[in-house]
Amino acid sequence: MSAAISPLAPKLSPDVPPVPGVRFATAEAGIRYKGRTDVLLVALDAGTVAAGVTTRSKCPSAPVEWCRDLLKKGKARGLVVNSGNANAFTGGKGREATKLTAQIAAEALGCKVNEVFLASTGVIGEPMDATRFNGVLEECATRLSGTAWQDAAQAIMTTDTFPKLASAQVLLGDVPVTIGGFAKGAGMIAPDMATMLSFVFTDAPIAQDVLQKLLSKGVKDSFNAVTVDSDTSTSDTLLLFATGAAEGRGAPRIKSLDDKRLKVFRRALNEVLNDLAEQVARDGEGARHLVRVHVKGAVSKKSARRVAMSIANSPLVKTAVAGEDANWGRVVMAVGKAGEPAERDRLSIFFGDICVARDGARAPEYDEATASEYMKNEVVDITVDLDMGDGESRVLTCDLTKEYVAINGDYRS
Repeated sequence: MSAAISPLAPKLSPDVPPVPGVRFATAEAGIRYKGRTDVLLVALDAGTVAAGVTTRSKCPSAPVEWCRDLLKKGKARGLVVNSGNANAFTGGKGREATKLTAQIAAEALGCKVNEVFLASTGVIGEPMDATRFNGVLEECATRLSGTAWQDAAQAIMTTDTFPKLASAQVLLGDVPVTIGGFAKGAGMIAPDMATMLSFVFTDAPIAQDVLQKLLSKGVKDSFNAVTVDSDTSTSDTLLLFATGAAEGRGAPRIKSLDDKRLKVFRRALNEVLNDLAEQVARDGEGARHLVRVHVKGAVSKKSARRVAMSIANSPLVKTAVAGEDANWGRVVMAVGKAGEPAERDRLSIFFGDICVARDGARAPEYDEATASEYMKNEVVDITVDLDMGDGESRVLTCDLTKEYVAINGDYRS
């Protein structure tokens, strides 16, 4: 875990209100780190349903496979997350460790083994000693708290420099419901159907199939529109739990995605996902600038997303931003290599509100000094107009600095 907090970190960490039916406890299990919490236990009330998306990596971790199996039924009573060891590429021993972890947690929580979801983050290829959870999870179960959001978010951090939390409170029918969540991620960030690790909770009474559809749609323009270094983790997991506790206060049970009462909740959920996704980009390893890439005028949204990702993942674009260099030629390069429909002489490029290139050449009004001054901003907006259609997409990324190399060069040390 990095010592210095990212300069892009939010000035204040949000105070997330309790979500009825959700309680947390953290502990030191000594998985890899010494002198810091590295395990999180979450207890969920009976009746909780779960939705989730996981990595499409062809080398998924054992906990990812465990969660995939549990999501087929979608019932949850607990969650265990550990940091320091990804339990990925660990063969049969990794699967055994996963099962043992769930057994220990189930006994501590008084629930079934197949009601305990799992996630791990950290070094790949190192065997996981799940016996370290013996006694630890039982002790956690004796001091569960509905207000320990900060502790929960900190316990799952690895190279993160700050805990990432977000929340929202809205009306479902006439009854207030809460959405709260946290995420971890700073490197190996290029999600594919999920995010690094993120867990979101609500007391809204929503059917499991509806909850899954909400999450699958919401992830597309939030976590799946973030990249730090173009690398997709073996452990990417995003889980959404709904305890349904608000039904006891008169909230309507939502059984259809078309229910009009779901509109406000859907918007709030997407805002929480977007907030967490941006915090991940802001904590990119060694980052000094948040970069927002906006591509419009593409032949389709899918095409616009591919062009935006080509720009956001380009080491040359990212190092130019790190050097505060208004090198728009690197953006031209990234558009050209994306393999999507584009015509050089119809292309326009903006840094912030400054048009730097259009009609196949440098903009006549372009001023190097003005553009260079803009690049010193903490947040850099790059806009590309392809002038080919109505397709549009936004992607979040960060710059690429020497610190990123230092962090990852020493990761296993």
